[in-house]
Amino acid sequence: MSEEQPIFSTRAHVFQIDPNTKKNWVPTSKHAVTVSYFFDSTRNVYRIISLDGSKAIINSTITPNMTFTKTSQKFGQWADSRANTVYGLGFSSESHLVKFADKFAEFKEAARLAKEKSQEKTELTSTPSQESAPGDLQSPLTSESLNGTDDERITPEAPQLPEARAEPSQNALPFSHSSSSINKHWEAELAALKGNNAKLTAALLESTANVKQWKQQLAAYQEEAERLHKRVTELECVSGQTTAIKSQKTELNQTIEELEMALKAKEEELERLKAEVESANEFRTQKDSLTQKLQDTESRNQTLEAQLSDLEQRLESSQLEREAFRKSLRSLLELLDSKIFELNELRDTLAKLLEGS
Repeated sequence: MSEEQPIFSTRAHVFQIDPNTKKNWVPTSKHAVTVSYFFDSTRNVYRIISLDGSKAIINSTITPNMTFTKTSQKFGQWADSRANTVYGLGFSSESHLVKFADKFAEFKEAARLAKEKSQEKTELTSTPSQESAPGDLQSPLTSESLNGTDDERITPEAPQLPEARAEPSQNALPFSHSSSSINKHWEAELAALKGNNAKLTAALLESTANVKQWKQQLAAYQEEAERLHKRVTELECVSGQTTAIKSQKTELNQTIEELEMALKAKEEELERLKAEVESANEFRTQKDSLTQKLQDTESRNQTLEAQLSDLEQRLESSQLEREAFRKSLRSLLELLDSKIFELNELRDTLAKLLEGS
């Protein structure tokens, strides 16, 4: 049985790439959920797992060729070719994203070292000849095939594996120890899958049991209320009963009164909440009215500013016209002065002519 333990957990919103468009993100959780790194000591692998209730929305095995990319300050993603999807995580802060990315790089390096150790162990236990049946049987012992990773490097003899299993030859008999080792690895893999399946089944059963328990409690409460009402009716219809029955009736009446008081308190609370909602609606209406008035005032202000600008332009043009008129008037006065001067000269000349004649 595998011993899989969480070694780091955080909370984030989970997304997957749209399988149709391969561009848009599709949310797989309605709210932030726990996303954890797990280490399987039996298979020596690291996985990222997240559950939304009893549903596994992330189950990704970390491999050396995976890359976690930070696309923004609070969002990161990585591709899982085994699951044929791209996962995206939206964090509440940049620090949470940085921690998750650091852990991803750390466990990715650990997965690479584990893969190298597994390959070295496989090379030491394998035979020099690649043409023999045992060599074909040992090809699934690499860490990639055991962990189901997406960077499998299968030797050219790997496609012959089904034939070697379907028709075992007598040459494979001396290698019973290697076959038993393979069986142990596959048994460990099967045990790990059974363990994960058992965990998910237990979570689903627990959720189903909780729903059933709530339904049973609700039905029990309804039955108890009906029984109390019937009991009160019976006690009211029966006269001359013993003191014990009267005491029971009194207790039942007290219970009903307490329930009625609790119901009344709830109704008062509901009325208070309704009043608060109405008050909030009034405030919202007042806010909208004030906003509209502010917009109208701003519009009027803009109109007045436009009129003021127009008046300023008109005043400036009027001043220019007056200045031009003054200039033209000066020029006319100067012309008139010159004409008067010429007339004076002409008069003086005529006077002299008259005097000379």
